[in-house]
Amino acid sequence: MSDNKDTYTTGFGAPVDDDQNSKTAGSPGPVLMQDVHLLEKLGHFNRERIPERVVHAKGAGAHGYFEVTADVTKYTKAKFLSEVGKKTDVFIRFSTVGGEKGSADAERDPRGFALKFYTEEGNYDMTGNNTPVFFIRDPLKFPDFIHTQKRNPETNLKDADMFWDFLSLTPESIHQVTILFSDRGTPRTFRNMNGYSSHTYKWYNEKGEYYWVKYHFKTEQHIQNFARDDATKMKGEDPDHATRDLFDAIARGDFPSWRLEMQIMTPEQAKEYRFDPFDVTKVWFHADFPPMTIGRMVLDKNPENYFAEVEQAAFSPANFVPGIAASPDKMLQGRLFAYHDTHLHRLGPNYHLLPINSPKATKVNYYQRDGAMNFSDNGGGAPNYYPNSFGGPEPQPGAAEPPFEVEGTADRHPYTHPNDDFFQAGELYRRVMTDEDRTNLVGNITTHLVKAEKRIQLRQSAVFYKADPEYGSRVAEGLGLDVKEVEQLAAMSQEERAKATAG
Repeated sequence: MSDNKDTYTTGFGAPVDDDQNSKTAGSPGPVLMQDVHLLEKLGHFNRERIPERVVHAKGAGAHGYFEVTADVTKYTKAKFLSEVGKKTDVFIRFSTVGGEKGSADAERDPRGFALKFYTEEGNYDMTGNNTPVFFIRDPLKFPDFIHTQKRNPETNLKDADMFWDFLSLTPESIHQVTILFSDRGTPRTFRNMNGYSSHTYKWYNEKGEYYWVKYHFKTEQHIQNFARDDATKMKGEDPDHATRDLFDAIARGDFPSWRLEMQIMTPEQAKEYRFDPFDVTKVWFHADFPPMTIGRMVLDKNPENYFAEVEQAAFSPANFVPGIAASPDKMLQGRLFAYHDTHLHRLGPNYHLLPINSPKATKVNYYQRDGAMNFSDNGGGAPNYYPNSFGGPEPQPGAAEPPFEVEGTADRHPYTHPNDDFFQAGELYRRVMTDEDRTNLVGNITTHLVKAEKRIQLRQSAVFYKADPEYGSRVAEGLGLDVKEVEQLAAMSQEERAKATAG
């Protein structure tokens, strides 16, 4: 806090003579309408709360830098990745996903891991999570999914029936559900978790050759998670523990860092890979595509004002720079629209002019004008149309991404890739988790799923059973269900199972 005793002014710079006593007609009043300082102060207070984010409402942020540690010019022409040792300013926002702004940091929930790179070619955003996969692969399902993670429209309470009803009717969620209900669903701090792009992106080089890539930010503080009881205890003792931990660590000079590893796939490999490389519910096995280390991120500066920097920070996966582009990932395609659109609603049409969102290393030259809260010079007297013959900015053809072939009929195509939705979740349970991990996973699931109706418990247990018979059997036993009935449901098609367990 500054010790400077500057003159207290109104929002328009006029000196304030008294901030303790309203202007009144005599004592005690009434208050006079001509007290413009009072009216400005109350009016601003009424508008201090901008709309809360629908998802990722509660978050913490920090500034830092990203440094390139390996030559990747073979894969991308992005200038901020063009040479070893090059540093780029970044801002990161960590968050929980489903809860409101006042929710606890220790909730069982994915954690947002949103990064803004202030590059010399404009801002590049990566909107990731602390998990390498997601619940659904089609954006048409997203509003419904989020509704089930929020509050019941009748009771305004969290509702286990809503939560598990949707997931049990959406088997593609099994991989993410298994991660979420492991201890990875309750990371100890933001510093002790990884961050992933989850989505597949395109990198392309100066020759126009392109590759499909996934980002893995690996914490250098080591992975640490809460067990269920410890997370529950922390929610009561300090609901803001992770926010506090991040701020305090940076304040004392214990700067957190992450190592960036990339998985890289050629277009030819993508055509032959056993999993759909653009399905965000799947991972690329590391044995098939070993991650290569290409950089390091360090967070070394706390925000000076939470609202200005963290609450108003707006990230969009549509913010690319030359050398990086989207993939055919359907969820990513939906997010290219949704993130920018929600910022327009929440912050206004000129949210990109806010200091935290505006480019630092390059100048913006465009033909957009006007709109609420335009506090730039609004283009001055330059032309506001293109093409023009008055020296306005010109497109740069060299910034275009290389084309790739698409074909097929325009229709609402169901997912038809030959690999099922259960194998990778089963492999995670069988091959990656320890005995302790599996025990904690089953306990975490049953203590939550037990709150749902029995028919929903049966349906969801069958989904777990399809991933791995032991997995489903242990969940069923923990809920006191008949394992044989669960096995029979698992043998049914999704449509038959839904019909057999309908309300």
